[in-house]
Amino acid sequence: MIRTATLAALLTLAAAPALAQVSAAEVRTAADAVNADVVAWRRHLHQNPELGLAEVQTAAFVAERLRGFGFDEVREGVGRTGVVGILRGTGQGPQRVVALRADMDALPVQEATGLPFASTATGTYQGATVPVAHACGHDAHVAMLLGAAEVLSGMKDRFSGTIVFLFQPAEEGVPPGEPMGGARLMIEAGALENPEVEAIFGLHVVPGRPGTIFYRPQGFMAASDRVDITLTGRQTHGAWPWRGIDVIAVAANVIQTVNTLTARTVDPTTTPTVFTIATVDAGVRYNIIPDTATMSGTLRTFDRAQRQALVDRAEAAIDNIAEAYGATAAFSIRENAALVFNNEALSGWLAPVLEEAAGEGNVNPATPPTTVAEDFSYFQNEVTGVFYHLGGTADGVDPANAAPNHSPQFDVNEDVLVVGVRAHVLSALRFLESGGA
Repeated sequence: MIRTATLAALLTLAAAPALAQVSAAEVRTAADAVNADVVAWRRHLHQNPELGLAEVQTAAFVAERLRGFGFDEVREGVGRTGVVGILRGTGQGPQRVVALRADMDALPVQEATGLPFASTATGTYQGATVPVAHACGHDAHVAMLLGAAEVLSGMKDRFSGTIVFLFQPAEEGVPPGEPMGGARLMIEAGALENPEVEAIFGLHVVPGRPGTIFYRPQGFMAASDRVDITLTGRQTHGAWPWRGIDVIAVAANVIQTVNTLTARTVDPTTTPTVFTIATVDAGVRYNIIPDTATMSGTLRTFDRAQRQALVDRAEAAIDNIAEAYGATAAFSIRENAALVFNNEALSGWLAPVLEEAAGEGNVNPATPPTTVAEDFSYFQNEVTGVFYHLGGTADGVDPANAAPNHSPQFDVNEDVLVVGVRAHVLSALRFLESGGA
Protein backbone atom coordinates (compact mmCIF):
# COMPACT_ATOMS: atom_id res chain seq x y z
CA MET A 1 0.00 0.00 0.00
CA ILE A 2 1.14 3.52 -0.80
CA ARG A 3 1.78 5.11 2.55
CA THR A 4 1.58 8.79 1.46
CA ALA A 5 -1.23 11.23 2.10
CA THR A 6 -4.28 11.17 -0.15
CA LEU A 7 -3.80 11.67 -3.86
CA ALA A 8 -5.68 14.92 -3.64
CA ALA A 9 -3.03 16.18 -1.27
CA LEU A 10 -0.27 14.94 -3.54
CA LEU A 11 -1.67 16.69 -6.59
CA THR A 12 -2.84 20.09 -5.40
CA LEU A 13 -1.28 21.52 -8.51
CA ALA A 14 -3.28 24.71 -8.75
CA ALA A 15 -1.78 26.14 -5.58
CA ALA A 16 0.29 29.25 -6.20
CA PRO A 17 4.02 28.58 -5.76
CA ALA A 18 5.78 30.45 -3.00
CA LEU A 19 8.79 31.10 -5.25
CA ALA A 20 9.08 32.28 -8.83
CA GLN A 21 8.95 29.19 -11.00
CA VAL A 22 12.21 28.11 -12.57
CA SER A 23 11.58 28.34 -16.32
CA ALA A 24 12.16 25.54 -18.79
CA ALA A 25 14.61 27.83 -20.56
CA GLU A 26 16.67 28.18 -17.38
CA VAL A 27 16.71 24.43 -16.94
CA ARG A 28 17.74 23.95 -20.57
CA THR A 29 20.65 26.39 -20.15
CA ALA A 30 21.79 24.74 -16.92
CA ALA A 31 21.56 21.24 -18.41
CA ASP A 32 23.56 22.31 -21.44
CA ALA A 33 26.24 23.71 -19.12
CA VAL A 34 26.79 20.33 -17.40
CA ASN A 35 26.38 18.18 -20.49
CA ALA A 36 30.11 17.73 -21.07
CA ASP A 37 30.40 16.41 -17.51
CA VAL A 38 27.48 14.05 -18.04
CA VAL A 39 29.00 12.58 -21.21
CA ALA A 40 32.38 12.16 -19.51
CA TRP A 41 30.77 10.47 -16.48
CA ARG A 42 28.81 8.14 -18.72
CA ARG A 43 31.96 7.08 -20.57
CA HIS A 44 33.90 6.54 -17.35
CA LEU A 45 31.10 4.42 -15.90
CA HIS A 46 30.69 2.52 -19.16
CA GLN A 47 34.35 1.59 -19.15
CA ASN A 48 34.23 0.50 -15.50
CA PRO A 49 31.04 -1.54 -15.00
CA GLU A 50 30.24 -3.61 -11.91
CA LEU A 51 27.72 -6.37 -11.32
CA GLY A 52 24.81 -6.16 -8.88
CA LEU A 53 25.79 -5.63 -5.24
CA ALA A 54 29.41 -5.24 -6.36
CA GLU A 55 29.04 -1.58 -7.42
CA VAL A 56 31.69 -0.45 -4.94
CA GLN A 57 33.65 1.88 -7.22
CA THR A 58 30.50 3.14 -8.92
CA ALA A 59 28.96 4.04 -5.56
CA ALA A 60 32.14 5.79 -4.44
CA PHE A 61 32.19 7.75 -7.71
CA VAL A 62 28.58 8.86 -7.15
CA ALA A 63 29.06 9.79 -3.50
CA GLU A 64 32.18 11.83 -4.22
CA ARG A 65 30.35 13.92 -6.80
CA LEU A 66 27.28 14.47 -4.65
CA ARG A 67 29.49 15.77 -1.86
CA GLY A 68 31.26 17.96 -4.36
CA PHE A 69 27.91 19.47 -5.36
CA GLY A 70 27.35 20.50 -1.74
CA PHE A 71 24.58 18.05 -0.89
CA ASP A 72 23.16 18.35 2.61
CA GLU A 73 23.58 14.62 3.24
CA VAL A 74 25.09 11.66 1.41
CA ARG A 75 24.46 8.16 2.72
CA GLU A 76 26.53 5.25 1.46
CA GLY A 77 25.99 1.53 1.89
CA VAL A 78 22.21 1.84 1.71
CA GLY A 79 20.94 -1.58 0.66
CA ARG A 80 24.52 -2.87 0.56
CA THR A 81 26.02 -0.63 -2.17
CA GLY A 82 23.32 1.97 -2.75
CA VAL A 83 23.80 5.72 -2.35
CA VAL A 84 21.20 8.24 -1.16
CA GLY A 85 21.75 11.97 -1.62
CA ILE A 86 19.60 14.57 0.14
CA LEU A 87 19.28 18.08 -1.33
CA ARG A 88 17.17 20.60 0.56
CA GLY A 89 15.91 23.76 -1.07
CA THR A 90 16.55 26.99 0.82
CA GLY A 91 13.55 28.90 -0.53
CA GLN A 92 10.46 29.61 1.50
CA GLY A 93 7.44 27.53 0.62
CA PRO A 94 5.84 24.09 0.86
CA GLN A 95 8.12 21.43 2.30
CA ARG A 96 7.35 18.55 -0.02
CA VAL A 97 9.66 15.60 -0.68
CA VAL A 98 10.26 14.02 -4.07
CA ALA A 99 12.68 11.26 -5.13
CA LEU A 100 14.57 10.60 -8.35
CA ARG A 101 16.12 7.20 -9.01
CA ALA A 102 18.87 5.69 -11.18
CA ASP A 103 20.16 2.11 -11.20
CA MET A 104 23.91 1.38 -11.19
CA ASP A 105 24.58 -2.29 -11.97
CA ALA A 106 25.88 -3.86 -15.17
CA LEU A 107 25.38 -7.27 -16.79
CA PRO A 108 27.48 -10.40 -17.40
CA VAL A 109 27.73 -9.59 -21.13
CA GLN A 110 30.71 -9.48 -23.50
CA GLU A 111 30.50 -6.01 -25.06
CA ALA A 112 30.70 -5.83 -28.86
CA THR A 113 29.99 -2.16 -29.56
CA GLY A 114 33.48 -1.24 -30.77
CA LEU A 115 33.34 1.97 -28.72
CA PRO A 116 36.71 3.50 -27.81
CA PHE A 117 35.58 3.35 -24.17
CA ALA A 118 34.13 -0.18 -24.39
CA SER A 119 34.32 -2.33 -21.29
CA THR A 120 37.02 -4.95 -20.86
CA ALA A 121 36.04 -5.54 -17.23
CA THR A 122 35.30 -8.89 -15.67
CA GLY A 123 33.43 -9.95 -12.56
CA THR A 124 32.28 -13.01 -10.69
CA TYR A 125 28.86 -14.44 -11.51
CA GLN A 126 27.63 -17.78 -10.16
CA GLY A 127 31.18 -18.65 -9.18
CA ALA A 128 32.67 -18.03 -12.63
CA THR A 129 34.70 -15.14 -14.03
CA VAL A 130 32.59 -13.40 -16.69
CA PRO A 131 32.84 -10.31 -18.89
CA VAL A 132 30.89 -7.34 -17.57
CA ALA A 133 29.28 -4.55 -19.58
CA HIS A 134 26.68 -1.81 -19.26
CA ALA A 135 24.49 -3.51 -21.85
CA CYS A 136 21.31 -2.01 -20.42
CA GLY A 137 22.17 1.69 -20.17
CA HIS A 138 22.58 2.06 -16.41
CA ASP A 139 25.80 4.01 -17.01
CA ALA A 140 23.67 6.61 -18.79
CA HIS A 141 21.09 6.54 -15.98
CA VAL A 142 23.71 7.30 -13.33
CA ALA A 143 25.29 10.04 -15.43
CA MET A 144 21.96 11.73 -16.13
CA LEU A 145 20.92 11.70 -12.49
CA LEU A 146 24.31 13.09 -11.49
CA GLY A 147 23.79 15.83 -14.08
CA ALA A 148 20.40 16.60 -12.55
CA ALA A 149 22.01 16.67 -9.11
CA GLU A 150 24.56 19.21 -10.30
CA VAL A 151 21.90 21.39 -11.90
CA LEU A 152 19.54 21.28 -8.93
CA SER A 153 22.31 21.92 -6.42
CA GLY A 154 22.93 25.18 -8.23
CA MET A 155 19.25 26.10 -7.93
CA LYS A 156 18.61 25.23 -4.29
CA ASP A 157 17.70 28.84 -3.49
CA ARG A 158 14.99 28.66 -6.17
CA PHE A 159 12.92 25.89 -4.62
CA SER A 160 11.58 24.76 -1.27
CA GLY A 161 11.25 21.20 -0.10
CA THR A 162 13.62 18.27 -0.48
CA ILE A 163 14.86 16.12 -3.36
CA VAL A 164 16.06 12.59 -2.58
CA PHE A 165 18.45 11.06 -5.10
CA LEU A 166 18.45 7.25 -5.12
CA PHE A 167 21.37 5.47 -6.79
CA GLN A 168 20.26 1.86 -6.64
CA PRO A 169 22.29 -1.36 -6.89
CA ALA A 170 21.21 -4.71 -8.31
CA GLU A 171 18.30 -3.82 -10.56
CA GLU A 172 19.03 -6.69 -12.96
CA GLY A 173 17.12 -9.32 -11.01
CA VAL A 174 17.92 -10.86 -7.66
CA PRO A 175 21.65 -11.70 -7.63
CA PRO A 176 22.42 -15.42 -7.19
CA GLY A 177 22.37 -16.38 -3.53
CA GLU A 178 20.74 -13.12 -2.43
CA PRO A 179 17.28 -12.81 -0.84
CA MET A 180 16.16 -9.81 -2.89
CA GLY A 181 17.20 -7.21 -5.44
CA GLY A 182 18.40 -3.66 -4.99
CA ALA A 183 15.14 -1.73 -4.80
CA ARG A 184 13.80 -3.86 -1.95
CA LEU A 185 17.16 -3.76 -0.19
CA MET A 186 17.15 0.04 -0.30
CA ILE A 187 13.55 0.23 0.90
CA GLU A 188 14.32 -2.07 3.84
CA ALA A 189 17.31 0.15 4.66
CA GLY A 190 15.05 3.21 4.91
CA ALA A 191 15.87 4.96 1.62
CA LEU A 192 12.34 6.39 1.38
CA GLU A 193 12.32 7.61 4.98
CA ASN A 194 13.83 10.53 6.87
CA PRO A 195 12.67 12.46 4.95
CA GLU A 196 9.55 10.54 3.97
CA VAL A 197 9.22 10.58 0.19
CA GLU A 198 5.84 11.59 -1.27
CA ALA A 199 6.43 10.74 -4.93
CA ILE A 200 9.14 9.16 -7.06
CA PHE A 201 10.16 9.43 -10.72
CA GLY A 202 12.56 7.38 -12.80
CA LEU A 203 13.55 6.76 -16.40
CA HIS A 204 15.16 4.10 -18.60
CA VAL A 205 16.95 4.44 -21.94
CA VAL A 206 15.56 2.07 -24.59
CA PRO A 207 15.54 1.84 -28.38
CA GLY A 208 13.41 4.71 -29.62
CA ARG A 209 13.50 7.91 -31.61
CA PRO A 210 16.32 9.94 -30.01
CA GLY A 211 15.14 12.22 -27.23
CA THR A 212 11.52 11.09 -27.19
CA ILE A 213 9.82 10.08 -23.95
CA PHE A 214 7.10 7.45 -23.71
CA TYR A 215 5.16 5.72 -20.95
CA ARG A 216 1.60 4.84 -19.96
CA PRO A 217 -0.63 5.16 -16.89
CA GLN A 218 -1.38 2.04 -14.86
CA GLY A 219 0.42 -1.15 -15.95
CA PHE A 220 3.48 -0.17 -18.00
CA MET A 221 6.20 -2.80 -17.47
CA ALA A 222 5.49 -6.41 -16.65
CA ALA A 223 5.80 -8.26 -13.40
CA SER A 224 8.69 -10.71 -13.77
CA ASP A 225 8.95 -14.16 -12.22
CA ARG A 226 11.70 -16.75 -12.48
CA VAL A 227 10.42 -20.28 -12.98
CA ASP A 228 12.49 -23.40 -12.20
CA ILE A 229 11.47 -26.96 -13.04
CA THR A 230 13.33 -30.14 -12.08
CA LEU A 231 12.32 -33.43 -13.68
CA THR A 232 13.44 -36.75 -12.22
CA GLY A 233 13.28 -40.02 -14.14
CA ARG A 234 15.49 -43.09 -14.39
CA GLN A 235 18.72 -43.25 -16.36
CA THR A 236 19.06 -45.76 -19.19
CA HIS A 237 20.90 -46.50 -22.41
CA GLY A 238 19.82 -44.34 -25.32
CA ALA A 239 19.15 -47.53 -27.31
CA TRP A 240 16.76 -48.85 -24.60
CA PRO A 241 14.55 -45.89 -23.63
CA TRP A 242 11.77 -48.26 -22.43
CA ARG A 243 14.08 -49.54 -19.68
CA GLY A 244 14.28 -46.13 -18.05
CA ILE A 245 12.12 -43.03 -17.58
CA ASP A 246 12.97 -40.55 -20.31
CA VAL A 247 13.21 -37.04 -18.82
CA ILE A 248 14.25 -35.66 -22.22
CA ALA A 249 10.87 -36.61 -23.64
CA VAL A 250 9.18 -35.20 -20.54
CA ALA A 251 11.08 -31.91 -20.91
CA ALA A 252 10.04 -31.60 -24.56
CA ASN A 253 6.40 -32.09 -23.60
CA VAL A 254 6.68 -29.57 -20.77
CA ILE A 255 8.02 -26.89 -23.11
CA GLN A 256 5.24 -27.49 -25.63
CA THR A 257 2.62 -27.44 -22.89
CA VAL A 258 3.88 -24.17 -21.39
CA ASN A 259 3.79 -22.53 -24.81
CA THR A 260 0.31 -23.85 -25.53
CA LEU A 261 -1.11 -22.85 -22.14
CA THR A 262 0.07 -19.29 -22.64
CA ALA A 263 -1.22 -19.03 -26.18
CA ARG A 264 -4.55 -20.76 -25.59
CA THR A 265 -5.71 -19.80 -22.09
CA VAL A 266 -4.80 -16.09 -21.84
CA ASP A 267 -6.47 -13.25 -23.73
CA PRO A 268 -3.48 -11.28 -25.13
CA THR A 269 -5.63 -8.26 -25.92
CA THR A 270 -6.38 -7.59 -22.25
CA THR A 271 -3.44 -9.02 -20.32
CA PRO A 272 -0.23 -9.44 -22.34
CA THR A 273 1.57 -12.55 -21.08
CA VAL A 274 4.88 -14.18 -21.90
CA PHE A 275 5.94 -17.54 -20.44
CA THR A 276 9.33 -18.60 -21.79
CA ILE A 277 11.42 -21.66 -20.97
CA ALA A 278 14.91 -20.35 -21.66
CA THR A 279 17.31 -23.01 -20.32
CA VAL A 280 17.34 -26.79 -20.47
CA ASP A 281 20.12 -28.75 -18.80
CA ALA A 282 20.21 -32.53 -19.08
CA GLY A 283 22.63 -35.31 -19.87
CA VAL A 284 26.39 -35.64 -20.47
CA ARG A 285 26.64 -38.18 -23.30
CA TYR A 286 24.86 -38.70 -26.62
CA ASN A 287 23.77 -42.29 -25.90
CA ILE A 288 22.72 -42.04 -22.26
CA ILE A 289 19.27 -40.83 -21.26
CA PRO A 290 19.90 -39.02 -17.93
CA ASP A 291 17.91 -39.34 -14.74
CA THR A 292 17.34 -35.59 -14.25
CA ALA A 293 16.63 -32.52 -16.34
CA THR A 294 16.37 -28.96 -15.13
CA MET A 295 14.72 -26.05 -16.87
CA SER A 296 14.34 -22.39 -16.07
CA GLY A 297 12.38 -19.59 -17.61
CA THR A 298 10.59 -16.32 -17.12
CA LEU A 299 6.94 -15.37 -16.73
CA ARG A 300 5.84 -11.82 -17.57
CA THR A 301 2.34 -10.68 -16.59
CA PHE A 302 0.23 -7.57 -16.00
CA ASP A 303 -2.51 -8.94 -13.74
CA ARG A 304 -1.93 -10.72 -10.43
CA ALA A 305 -5.04 -12.92 -10.54
CA GLN A 306 -4.35 -13.96 -14.13
CA ARG A 307 -0.72 -14.69 -13.23
CA GLN A 308 -1.71 -16.96 -10.36
CA ALA A 309 -4.25 -18.81 -12.50
CA LEU A 310 -1.63 -19.48 -15.18
CA VAL A 311 0.93 -20.62 -12.59
CA ASP A 312 -1.60 -23.03 -11.08
CA ARG A 313 -2.51 -24.45 -14.50
CA ALA A 314 1.15 -24.82 -15.51
CA GLU A 315 2.14 -26.59 -12.29
CA ALA A 316 -0.77 -29.02 -12.56
CA ALA A 317 -0.05 -29.73 -16.23
CA ILE A 318 3.66 -30.32 -15.61
CA ASP A 319 2.89 -32.72 -12.76
CA ASN A 320 0.47 -34.60 -15.02
CA ILE A 321 2.98 -34.88 -17.86
CA ALA A 322 5.66 -36.20 -15.52
CA GLU A 323 3.24 -38.68 -13.97
CA ALA A 324 2.23 -39.99 -17.41
CA TYR A 325 5.85 -40.99 -18.06
CA GLY A 326 6.47 -42.26 -14.53
CA ALA A 327 8.67 -39.27 -13.69
CA THR A 328 8.31 -36.62 -10.99
CA ALA A 329 8.40 -32.85 -11.31
CA ALA A 330 9.34 -30.06 -8.90
CA PHE A 331 8.03 -26.60 -9.85
CA SER A 332 9.04 -23.34 -8.19
CA ILE A 333 8.47 -19.67 -8.98
CA ARG A 334 10.21 -16.59 -7.59
CA GLU A 335 9.30 -12.95 -8.15
CA ASN A 336 12.09 -10.82 -9.64
CA ALA A 337 10.10 -7.63 -10.10
CA ALA A 338 6.55 -6.50 -9.46
CA LEU A 339 4.35 -4.76 -12.01
CA VAL A 340 5.49 -1.23 -12.86
CA PHE A 341 2.23 0.59 -12.19
CA ASN A 342 2.19 4.30 -12.98
CA ASN A 343 -0.27 6.27 -10.88
CA GLU A 344 -2.95 7.47 -13.28
CA ALA A 345 -3.38 11.01 -11.93
CA LEU A 346 0.35 11.60 -11.53
CA SER A 347 0.96 10.23 -15.04
CA GLY A 348 -1.46 12.77 -16.49
CA TRP A 349 0.13 15.59 -14.51
CA LEU A 350 3.60 14.61 -15.67
CA ALA A 351 2.98 14.70 -19.45
CA PRO A 352 3.27 18.51 -19.90
CA VAL A 353 6.26 18.56 -17.54
CA LEU A 354 8.09 16.03 -19.68
CA GLU A 355 7.10 17.98 -22.78
CA GLU A 356 8.93 20.96 -21.28
CA ALA A 357 11.99 18.73 -21.16
CA ALA A 358 11.73 16.92 -24.49
CA GLY A 359 9.88 19.44 -26.62
CA GLU A 360 6.44 19.58 -28.17
CA GLY A 361 5.38 16.37 -29.88
CA ASN A 362 8.15 14.32 -28.28
CA VAL A 363 6.17 12.82 -25.38
CA ASN A 364 3.75 9.91 -25.69
CA PRO A 365 1.90 9.23 -22.42
CA ALA A 366 -0.17 6.40 -23.97
CA THR A 367 2.41 3.94 -25.27
CA PRO A 368 1.58 0.20 -25.25
CA PRO A 369 2.77 -1.89 -22.28
CA THR A 370 6.09 -3.70 -22.50
CA THR A 371 6.89 -7.18 -21.22
CA VAL A 372 10.31 -6.05 -20.00
CA ALA A 373 10.45 -5.72 -16.19
CA GLU A 374 11.92 -3.21 -13.73
CA ASP A 375 12.28 -3.32 -9.97
CA PHE A 376 11.43 0.39 -9.79
CA SER A 377 8.03 -1.22 -9.22
CA TYR A 378 8.90 -1.84 -5.56
CA PHE A 379 9.37 1.89 -4.95
CA GLN A 380 5.94 2.43 -6.54
CA ASN A 381 4.47 -0.09 -4.11
CA GLU A 382 5.55 2.25 -1.31
CA VAL A 383 5.00 5.75 -2.75
CA THR A 384 3.16 7.25 -5.71
CA GLY A 385 5.39 7.20 -8.77
CA VAL A 386 5.83 7.28 -12.53
CA PHE A 387 8.45 5.47 -14.61
CA TYR A 388 9.06 6.45 -18.24
CA HIS A 389 11.30 5.53 -21.16
CA LEU A 390 13.74 7.73 -23.05
CA GLY A 391 14.45 6.88 -26.68
CA GLY A 392 18.19 6.52 -27.19
CA THR A 393 18.73 5.01 -30.65
CA ALA A 394 21.52 6.39 -32.84
CA ASP A 395 20.55 9.09 -35.33
CA GLY A 396 19.37 7.68 -38.64
CA VAL A 397 18.75 4.15 -37.27
CA ASP A 398 15.29 2.61 -37.21
CA PRO A 399 14.62 1.82 -33.52
CA ALA A 400 12.95 -1.43 -34.62
CA ASN A 401 16.29 -2.58 -36.01
CA ALA A 402 18.50 -1.19 -33.23
CA ALA A 403 20.34 -3.47 -30.83
CA PRO A 404 18.04 -4.02 -27.82
CA ASN A 405 18.92 -3.64 -24.17
CA HIS A 406 20.94 -6.61 -22.85
CA SER A 407 22.53 -7.32 -26.24
CA PRO A 408 26.34 -7.10 -26.77
CA GLN A 409 25.83 -4.26 -29.29
CA PHE A 410 23.53 -2.09 -27.15
CA ASP A 411 24.61 1.54 -26.99
CA VAL A 412 23.09 4.88 -26.02
CA ASN A 413 22.95 7.95 -28.23
CA GLU A 414 24.79 10.46 -26.03
CA ASP A 415 22.80 13.35 -27.52
CA VAL A 416 19.79 12.23 -25.46
CA LEU A 417 21.56 12.48 -22.11
CA VAL A 418 20.78 16.18 -21.81
CA VAL A 419 17.09 15.41 -22.34
CA GLY A 420 17.18 12.98 -19.45
CA VAL A 421 18.84 15.58 -17.23
CA ARG A 422 16.13 18.11 -18.09
CA ALA A 423 13.39 15.53 -17.45
CA HIS A 424 14.78 14.69 -14.00
CA VAL A 425 15.20 18.36 -13.07
CA LEU A 426 11.80 19.51 -14.25
CA SER A 427 9.85 16.59 -12.77
CA ALA A 428 11.39 17.30 -9.36
CA LEU A 429 11.03 21.08 -9.55
CA ARG A 430 7.47 21.07 -10.81
CA PHE A 431 6.41 18.59 -8.13
CA LEU A 432 7.94 20.77 -5.40
CA GLU A 433 6.48 23.94 -6.92
CA SER A 434 2.99 22.45 -7.03
CA GLY A 435 2.27 23.39 -3.43
CA GLY A 436 0.72 21.24 -0.71
CA ALA A 437 -2.69 20.27 0.59
